[in-house]
Amino acid sequence: MVEALASEPARPRLTAIGQVEAWFASRGWTPWAFQRDSWAAFDAGSSGLIEVATGAGKTYAAYMGPLAAMIDECEGGGALAGVRVLYVTPLRAVTRDIEKALALPILEMGLALTVEGRTGDTSAATRARQRDRLPNVLVTTPESLSLLLTREKACEMFSTLRCVIVDEWHELLCSKRGTQVELALARLRRCAPGMRTWAMSATLPNREAALGAAVGVEAEEPTGTVGPPGTQRPRAVVVTGEMHRPIVIESVLPGEDSRLPWAGHLGLSMLPDVVASLDAEVPTIIFTNTRSQSERWFHAIQVLRPEWSAVMALHHGSIEREERERVEAGLKDGSLRLVVATSSLDLGVDFSPVERVYQIGSPKGIARIAQRAGRASHRPNVACRILCVPTHALELFEIDAARRALLAGEVEARFAPDKPLDVLAQHLVTCALGGGFVADELFQEVRTAWSFRALTRQEFDWALALVERGGGTLAAYPEFCRVRAQGGLYRVVGARIAQLHRLNVGTIVGDASVDIRYMNGPSLGRIDEGFIAHLKENERFVFAGKVVRFAAFRDLVAYVRPAKGSTLNTVLWPGTRLPI
Repeated sequence: MVEALASEPARPRLTAIGQVEAWFASRGWTPWAFQRDSWAAFDAGSSGLIEVATGAGKTYAAYMGPLAAMIDECEGGGALAGVRVLYVTPLRAVTRDIEKALALPILEMGLALTVEGRTGDTSAATRARQRDRLPNVLVTTPESLSLLLTREKACEMFSTLRCVIVDEWHELLCSKRGTQVELALARLRRCAPGMRTWAMSATLPNREAALGAAVGVEAEEPTGTVGPPGTQRPRAVVVTGEMHRPIVIESVLPGEDSRLPWAGHLGLSMLPDVVASLDAEVPTIIFTNTRSQSERWFHAIQVLRPEWSAVMALHHGSIEREERERVEAGLKDGSLRLVVATSSLDLGVDFSPVERVYQIGSPKGIARIAQRAGRASHRPNVACRILCVPTHALELFEIDAARRALLAGEVEARFAPDKPLDVLAQHLVTCALGGGFVADELFQEVRTAWSFRALTRQEFDWALALVERGGGTLAAYPEFCRVRAQGGLYRVVGARIAQLHRLNVGTIVGDASVDIRYMNGPSLGRIDEGFIAHLKENERFVFAGKVVRFAAFRDLVAYVRPAKGSTLNTVLWPGTRLPI
């Protein structure tokens, strides 16, 4: 007789958070205390603000709680239908990295969940698929989110939403893009009442105000009053982490035979000194404050040190997407070691190989220089260094002031704009497209957005009159009569107005831009129409770090040919302006 072997006791099934912890362990990671605190707070039903230093792991702090909730939903097997997590980032350049970071635990844990992006760079095929079905995790920008809200069945589409994660909240907070996000969040909370909001931010002194702007305020019953509608939403928390990342600010000074000018903003007088301090073997980002300045510096360094061309690149928002992706990949794998960039690389991107950061010109604020310094040595508890290059003598005082402020732990506060009615007017048209709205209901909804918590009915009616009949001055022009009440429901009045609104949605508006491409060759990116209008045939200029000469302009495309030599003629972008 053979005695049967005793079977091993069944292992207890891991909880969803236990599976998250196990995944961290499988990669040799140990969650930080602030990450576990964030997961627990989300599990308890809280919204919140995660405030820790750059490079500390905020993304997984905000994401793993909602991921655990999705794991619980998947317990019965099968795929989830509908979007559960919406991740909003201010820069479309980082969406691919974020997609990969959010998809990594899903792939390695074998979960039947989907992650996709939705930005201006998203392919037509992906957009078409998303018209019928959104992924479980969607990464998008404020502008693309507003576009999604213009869909006829937007509320139905977002009814399954459980969490919105807003990245780089300190950058969005004090701008009208942040107000645009606040209004979108208020709309989403109506579509999905149980939705939680988690914002991520670098250090802010006014964290309670930043939290309030992210999570909104409680709605009140419509009583006809015009005062602020209650207080901050309940169950909102601030999660902080003791992550020591000292910032070391150094300056590049002119040599003995030269001196700083008293005016100017390009800083090219410092070019020899900057080049002498650069090491092509050390991965470095050289930040500038404008796209035109980045073009000039990249071209100037390339002319002075042509042997660095193979390891140098340029990155800004007007360059073709494929080229931007090539530069980002090169920074990550170490094949590119000197990259001149604008703010297109100073938010949310983890380029671990980067060890040095330069700032050309004024840092424009303490928080901004801390953000850019954080791109260097992007690892927890590792000091980051930034070398500031003054473009004129007075900027030495700005650099010293920033250094003193950081040593004292001082960072400027960021405040949300107070009732920007131009953003509200645009949002009214968005809501009219997205299924329509009832004025009384939308008034109460808008007042749950922090920036509009003290909005009066008179102010709301003024914005409504502006989009309904052009206000008091534009009623004679049909294009300004954008919405119309039909049985108490406000809707957009025509297909052309709907199309124009979708093409111009957002708070970033500049001059009309056109494609720039080689004759019979690839596209280089986008260029402002105003710059092209002043070019003569065969005139040389610098774009995307290349010297080209203007060949022709037809069908809204500027055609160029490669050119040799160097030129000081660089594309100028007038910046952005807010829409009316």
